[in-house]
Amino acid sequence: MSSSHARNTAAMRASPRCGARTRDGGACCAPAVHGKTRCRMHGGAARCGAPRGNRNARKDGRFSRDAVAERRAVRALLGETWDLLRELNSGE
Repeated sequence: MSSSHARNTAAMRASPRCGARTRDGGACCAPAVHGKTRCRMHGGAARCGAPRGNRNARKDGRFSRDAVAERRAVRALLGETWDLLRELNSGE
């Protein structure tokens, strides 16, 4: 199945390439999306990436400032309790 038309691939070869690195450390050889520096697989596709304003971090409040402070206070209280128990047991 030979083709009689001439292949003009110069524009494809001259297009800018994705700036991402692959897992083995080499450069990604895919062409970058028009107007972007990454290919469609590395973040150049439309509507890709995390939502604006980091809405993912506000799903359950587990990492809110108050929740983290409460866990630290509970951990400190437990540490003091363990220290007291060790002190009482060593005194017997």
